[in-house]
Amino acid sequence: MALRFLVVEGNNATGRGNRQRAYGMTPAQSYAAVLGALEPDAVCDIAHVADEGFNRPDHAELEGYDGVVLTGSALHVYHGGAEIDQQIDLMKAVYRSRTPAFGSCWGLQIGAAAAGGTVVKNPVMREIGFARSIQVNGHGASHPLLAGRPAVFDAPAVHLDIVGALPADCTVLASNDLTPVQAAEIRHDGGVFWGVQYHPEFSLAELASILGNLGTIMHEEGFFRTEEEHARYVADLYALHEDRGRMDLAWRFGLDRQVLDTDTRLTEIRNFINLRVKPAKSARGRA
Repeated sequence: MALRFLVVEGNNATGRGNRQRAYGMTPAQSYAAVLGALEPDAVCDIAHVADEGFNRPDHAELEGYDGVVLTGSALHVYHGGAEIDQQIDLMKAVYRSRTPAFGSCWGLQIGAAAAGGTVVKNPVMREIGFARSIQVNGHGASHPLLAGRPAVFDAPAVHLDIVGALPADCTVLASNDLTPVQAAEIRHDGGVFWGVQYHPEFSLAELASILGNLGTIMHEEGFFRTEEEHARYVADLYALHEDRGRMDLAWRFGLDRQVLDTDTRLTEIRNFINLRVKPAKSARGRA
C-alpha cells in the first residue's frame, strides 16, 4: 500500500511565490518530489498552513497519513501572528495524532515551539550555504535518524533562527559551533517528531537558487565583499550541481559525498521513511 504524506508548507503566499519564481517549485512541491523519488508510489498532499482561512485537518484526517513532513520557511516564529499560530496549532494536533513527523530547519523550530520550546535569532551569526562540522553526540550515534551518518559531517543549510529553550522531552542528537541543536527527537503529547536544522532535501541547484536571492543580505553581513563574488559563488554551485565530477569546485567548497552524493545527502529523510514511517504504518495495521 502506498505511503500517504502530508507536506506542510512553512511559507506564506509571498514566500511561496518567491521560491516558485526562483526555482520553479515551492518548498512543499520540492519536498514532495524528494519523497516521491525515495518512494515512487507515495501520495503527497500539500497544506498551505500559513494562509488566511486555513482549514486544519481533524484528528482522524491526521491519523490517516503515514507521515507528516514540515518544510523550511522565510518566516520567524518569534514574530507571532496567525500565520505562525496556525502552524504551531497544526503541529500540536500532529503530536496528538501520533502520526510520525519530520521537519527541516523551520520544521524543527515549529516542532520545538509546539512542544513548549522557544525559537530565537542565532546570537552568533546566520548559518548559510552549508552547516559545517555537524557533530553527532552519544545519543545521535545510536539514534535511527542519523543511521549512516559519520561522526562529523556537513549539510546544506540556510537559517538565521535556532531552537533556544528545549521542549521538556527533547533529545539533542547533533550540534556544531554555530547551532546547538542541529538534530533532535522531540516527544510530546503522545507523538514523536524527528527534526534537523539543516536541509537534507536541498540539491545544490535549489540551494543556489535560494542564495542567488540573498545577495544583498550576504553582502551586508560580510559573506561576500562584492556582488561579483556572490554571483561567482552561486554560478559555481549550479556548475557543481550539473557535474559532481568537478573536483576543483568540490575542493573549493570543501564538500565531500555527504553533500555531493544524492543518496547520502538524503540520509535523514530516508531513515525517517524506513525506520519511522513504515514501522508505524505496520503497527497501525496498514502495511
